[in-house]
Amino acid sequence: MEYSPFLHGLHVVPSSHVRNKLFVFCIMLSLWFYMIYCCVGYCSTVPNLAYGSVSRRENDAATDNRGSSLGASRDLLNNENELDSRGDDWDEVRGEAKTLDDTAMSGFLNETESKKLPQAIIIGVKKGGTRALLEFLRLHPDIRAVGAEPHFFDRNYDKGLEWYRELMPSSSKGQLTMEKTPSYFVTREVPCRIYSMSKDTKLIVVVRNPVTRAVSDYTQTRSKKPDIPSFESLTFKNMSAGLIDTTWSAVQIGMYARHLERWLQFFPMEQLLFVSGERLITDPAGEMARVQDFLGLQRVVTEKYFHFNTAKGFPCLKRPELNTKPHCLGKTKGRIHPNIDPEVMRTLRDFYKPFNKKFYKMTGHDFGWD
Repeated sequence: MEYSPFLHGLHVVPSSHVRNKLFVFCIMLSLWFYMIYCCVGYCSTVPNLAYGSVSRRENDAATDNRGSSLGASRDLLNNENELDSRGDDWDEVRGEAKTLDDTAMSGFLNETESKKLPQAIIIGVKKGGTRALLEFLRLHPDIRAVGAEPHFFDRNYDKGLEWYRELMPSSSKGQLTMEKTPSYFVTREVPCRIYSMSKDTKLIVVVRNPVTRAVSDYTQTRSKKPDIPSFESLTFKNMSAGLIDTTWSAVQIGMYARHLERWLQFFPMEQLLFVSGERLITDPAGEMARVQDFLGLQRVVTEKYFHFNTAKGFPCLKRPELNTKPHCLGKTKGRIHPNIDPEVMRTLRDFYKPFNKKFYKMTGHDFGWD
């Protein structure tokens, strides 16, 4: 057989010079793969960063004078820079929410996880308790929810369903995807748009005494705009005649029956759940039992997850399995309301009575606001 230096070399131990070259080659190959990995990871985050900056600019510039079911709205209170819209009120709770997110991240590499359009949406109402309900629900292991308000169906609808889907957190089979945007309930176009996405979407409305809701709405804005007119002057078109200004959004939102009529043109009543904002404070576990039943979930979030803080006047959240200190609502919750002229409050209560009675009849539930 002819002598082959190549075959002969297979039986020879490589020299130190060759070993050094192989070592350097392995290092360079590893660095090359690492750079590709980093580039892929960076590129995958760019759209989210772009969305965050763009959506913040759009929301800051947006006005709420559109989409009201009652025509033009003199809306001084829907400031999209408000903490309530972004969920920053719940910074203290995010430690608890992060625990849930970390659990969800354990399935990050699981190919069964994907982003889905929401099967349930909290559609209203502003200053009713929607943020509290969302954070209560996020304690449930079978719920994956967006923390910020997407405002897709009222402000970003032209961006398309795929854009909306990308905002959703990844979820696995059996988990429910949710979001909350309180302005949906009072925006004319939203019911048809949600129906077009899915006629089976479950809808949750958190409602509160419309008089105290209006005062809370006003209080939130006054904390950021101290020079706005008084509550009394904004409430009336003509104070001496006792004529209520229904173009003011703080008043308009509380006319629940009129808004509900539009939703019932697309969805049957059994697909809507009305949650009491008052009971979310006094009996959060009881209201959460109703919500979990409505969503077809096990009653996981029970009384052991709540601790009522008498100083704040709100329930705080706790993780019983972690035995951690309860986390309460942020400092912007529980603001002290201004003293309103009792006669104005009485006039407002009288104004809302026929709307409340009709709402009770439509929903089959007496919320006891009269």
